[in-house]
Amino acid sequence: MKKNKQIILIIFLLSISGYSQEITGKWSGNLKVQGTQLRLVFNINQIENRYISTMDSPDQGAKGIPVTSTSFENSILKIEMSNAKIEYQGTLGKDNNIIGVFKQSGQFFPLNLSKKSVEKEELIRPQEPAKPYSYYSEDITFENKKANIILAGTLTLPKKDGVFPVVVLISGSGPQNRDEELMGHKPFLVLADYLTKNGIAVLRFDDRGTASSKGNFKTATSLDFSTDVEAGVKYLQTRKEINKKKIGLIGHSEGGIIAPMIASRSKEIAFIVLLAGTGIPGDELLLLQQELKGKASGVSEENLQKTKNTNKGAFEIVSKSTNSEQLKIDLTNYIKQTLKDNPNAEKPEGISEEDFVQLQVNQIASPWMQYFIKYNPATTLEKVKCPVLAINGEKDIQVPPKENLEAIKKAFEKGKNKNVIIKELPNLNHLFQECKTGLPNEYAKIEQTFSPIALEEILNWIVKQVN
Repeated sequence: MKKNKQIILIIFLLSISGYSQEITGKWSGNLKVQGTQLRLVFNINQIENRYISTMDSPDQGAKGIPVTSTSFENSILKIEMSNAKIEYQGTLGKDNNIIGVFKQSGQFFPLNLSKKSVEKEELIRPQEPAKPYSYYSEDITFENKKANIILAGTLTLPKKDGVFPVVVLISGSGPQNRDEELMGHKPFLVLADYLTKNGIAVLRFDDRGTASSKGNFKTATSLDFSTDVEAGVKYLQTRKEINKKKIGLIGHSEGGIIAPMIASRSKEIAFIVLLAGTGIPGDELLLLQQELKGKASGVSEENLQKTKNTNKGAFEIVSKSTNSEQLKIDLTNYIKQTLKDNPNAEKPEGISEEDFVQLQVNQIASPWMQYFIKYNPATTLEKVKCPVLAINGEKDIQVPPKENLEAIKKAFEKGKNKNVIIKELPNLNHLFQECKTGLPNEYAKIEQTFSPIALEEILNWIVKQVN
């Protein structure tokens, strides 16, 4: 999946001793998240005996975001934004820099601040198209009546007038905008641009609760997201420019789980493309992900096995669970016992054991994770009767090709779907970039967003389906 769902977080809280200094003014820093940098600015003012602050996020075009509370005592700055579930705590040092940690929704990230303005990181992304486009592009909205939410996206057509085959792009795990933007890349923007220039209309949209789409992302599962895609298909059927008999789906990562769900229950889907789609059960995939990532990062076999056993135990608790409240109790007891049995286990510094345990429980017991751990995609793949292209990158360590493509192949054979092409593309990672190791920390460093070989593979296959 796009974001590795890890049980043990390895994040270090940096702190230094200091003495009280002037805290008012503009404090800037770079928040580094999964290889990308996001500039943040805290504007701190003092009125009588209290501090009032706002936050700017220049890279997101946000300015003057209200801060709920600001305190500065004994050289420690604390900032809280309750609505966004954001907390920041840092220590002001003698060098007039603040060393601290940014926390949002249970995730911890180092964030150091200074009075110096932080320049935007210039990323080289040669494949990103620039406006004006050579085709018609329209921002649209459509309604998922089942969930009672409005979703926002972009429909691109080869020409403004005409009747065209179309694909709906389905993003991977985690809240994604219509461009599937992550690690400084916009894979869906590049893919949509390429397909539209070659005669295929494309609908891509913001995940529910993300960017311009309404709804609650945190409470949704893959099954819920599939209804969002179905709403997109229904919208396309109202457009005169769309060939109703040639509507296909392209799902990346978790999207490769969702596309077969829809195709298995609808005859209106003409074909599907699985980009790093999964074929093995969710719990098996998570364990395999962690093992491969650990090996590639140089983790010892002993530690890999310990982590695997710990996570396996947690997943088994989830798999057997039928009650969410009891699940949280069982996981809390399990993780506490695990920490007791492994006193040297790595966990973030500066966080109490109670908060750490709660962080893990909230992550594992979330609706999305529960559904993912229990879900076996093979049973759905067996029911898909439309043409399918399934491709994976050879160096993908998030959805490993060997295990998943083999499981996908067996599922289609069991379902007697013979109109299936399965390919492993050499030297490509989970994002279908040409890479060295396949590790996620490479994604942002690679200039290429989407391998031309993969793009051509997708286009050529789709053209055969729609002609």
